[in-house]
Amino acid sequence: MGDIIGRIGRRAVSQYLPKIRKQYKPDLVIANVENLAHGIGFTRQTLAELKTAGVDFFTSGNHAWSKNGADEILDDVGLPIIRPANYSAKKSGFGYKQVDLSARRKLAKKISQNKLMVVNLLGRVFISEEVTCPFKQLDKIINKHKKSLFIVDFHAEATSEKIAFGHYFDGRVAAILGTHTHVPTADQTILPQGTGYVTDVGMIGYYDSVIGANKQRIIETFLNRAKGANKHDLPISGLCQFNAIYLEINAKTQKTVKIKRLDKIININ
Repeated sequence: MGDIIGRIGRRAVSQYLPKIRKQYKPDLVIANVENLAHGIGFTRQTLAELKTAGVDFFTSGNHAWSKNGADEILDDVGLPIIRPANYSAKKSGFGYKQVDLSARRKLAKKISQNKLMVVNLLGRVFISEEVTCPFKQLDKIINKHKKSLFIVDFHAEATSEKIAFGHYFDGRVAAILGTHTHVPTADQTILPQGTGYVTDVGMIGYYDSVIGANKQRIIETFLNRAKGANKHDLPISGLCQFNAIYLEINAKTQKTVKIKRLDKIININ
């Protein structure tokens, strides 16, 4: 699922995800949570809310440390949450984690010769954060865990960087799912060597907004160059945009065999 934004996004997940789980019976549900708590960062409470709704694993991005307590959450080995792997090793948290499939015996048997790894990386184009090259960082991770099956959340701004990233790793990872812009792209595809790819999954956030934030405040920012005007002032009800990607991966070949968008506008009362 794309970046989940604030309470309305969490409510949409709680309302709609159980229906998706019933229809598709996924082995793993992954969500980007860097905007989870009032539009920026996450807390233990908001993560617990998503776990109750049926989310299995959490990725993040450059806002991962925006809330108090983030260091303790990210350093918790037992929590299924990661931050971009190309930050300095001095930062709290882990850039990738192996997914525990012990509760999913059928899938665990299928990938008995592999380890399923979820990886998070941050782009560098139009992003001010000081991070190392995401291309080289994922190269290192793949070389270190050569028998693993990789699903990658590439949290990046520029479409060109994401597309280049997809082609560079085509056939070496099972899937690359772009996040960060909150704008869903219509380019979901299986690349020539079998990697499932989409430039941006999108968001789960207030529909009548600018990428999930209060549209009037964002408009003021562009009109007046007003600093701080783009604060997240989010309603808790109304129409909510729900963007997600459904994947089917052949665990033996480590290739994606099906990819499609799951997009819906949900009315949250």
